[in-house]
Amino acid sequence: MIRIGIFGYGNLGRGVEAAIRQNPDMTLVAVFTRRAPNTLKIMTEGVPVISADDVLSMKDKIDVMILCGGSATDLPVQTPALAEHFCVVDSFDTHAKIPQHFAAVDKAAGASGKVGIISVGWDPGMFSLNRLYASAILPDGKDYTFWGKGVSQGHSDAIRRIDGVKNGKQYTIPVESALDAVRSGTAPELTTREKHIRECFVVAEEGADLERIEREIKTMPNYFADYDTTVHFITEEELLREHSGIPHGGFVIRSGKTGFDLEHNHIIEYSLKLDSNPEFTASVIVAYARAAFRLHTEGVSGCKTVFDIAPAYLSMKSADELRASML
Repeated sequence: MIRIGIFGYGNLGRGVEAAIRQNPDMTLVAVFTRRAPNTLKIMTEGVPVISADDVLSMKDKIDVMILCGGSATDLPVQTPALAEHFCVVDSFDTHAKIPQHFAAVDKAAGASGKVGIISVGWDPGMFSLNRLYASAILPDGKDYTFWGKGVSQGHSDAIRRIDGVKNGKQYTIPVESALDAVRSGTAPELTTREKHIRECFVVAEEGADLERIEREIKTMPNYFADYDTTVHFITEEELLREHSGIPHGGFVIRSGKTGFDLEHNHIIEYSLKLDSNPEFTASVIVAYARAAFRLHTEGVSGCKTVFDIAPAYLSMKSADELRASML
C-alpha cells in the first residue's frame, strides 16, 4: 500500500481524499491543516487530522505527501520545504514561474533523496502532455489551447476582492467561431480577445455602486481588460442555486501539415469536459503520486514534471497487463 498524506484540505484536498478511495493500492494516513484540527471533519473514518505545524511527526509514516495549497503563496514555500522530508506532488499552475519553482524543488528533493513532482493537473499537466505529443508528431504546425466553458477560481476570487462585491463567479468561455476556424485547418492567427470571452455573475452588497463594480471588473488588468466581458448582477440565492458547481474543461488542438510540399492538413484534438475541476485535478495528482512512489523505490530523486514520467508509472496495472490490454 502506498501511504498518502494530504497537506491542505480545501476543494482540492477533499478531491484527493475521494480519489484515494478509487485506488486500492493507496491508503490515506493523515490530513494536515493550518486550521484547528478539531474543527475539521473529513470523510475517511479513523484517519487523524493533524496540525500542519506537526507534519514532521509523520515523516516515517507517509510515502507521498500531496500538497493542496494555492500557487500564489502556498506552494512556492511548502513544496520545497516538504520535499526535504517527503516525496511530494503538487499542482503549481503559475505557468511563467514553473522553471523557478522546479529549481527550488529540485534542489530540496535532490539533497534529501526524495522525488518531487510539480505542476500536476490538467493545465499544466494533461494539456501539457498533449501539446508536447502533438508538436513532436506535427512539427510544422501551430498549437491552440482553449479553456472552458468553466469556472475560473482565480478570476472569481479577483471579482470578490472588489469593494462592494459580496460574492461572485466567473466563467471562461471559448469563442465558437475561433474553435471552428482552428478545426478547419487554416491555422488562423488569433488574439486573446478572439479566443475567449468572460462572463461574470456578481452578488453586490446592498447600496453598492453597480456601474463602478462593472467598470472595475471590465478594466482589471491581467484578468478582464483583454477580453470581451459580460457582468450580470444577481441575488445570493440565484448564485447558490444556479452557480454552485465548479465545472471546467477545454481543448488542446494542433493544426499541422505533412508531405514533401506540405500539402496534407492534420488536426490533433484533446478535450476535457469536467463536472468538478478540483476532483478531476485531484484524480490526476493521485495517479502521479503512484509514479512518485515507484520512482523513489527505484532510487530516483529530484524534481520531475509530467514530461519526465513514463505513462506506465501512473497505472495500477503491471507492464504485462498494460501490453495485453491497452497497447
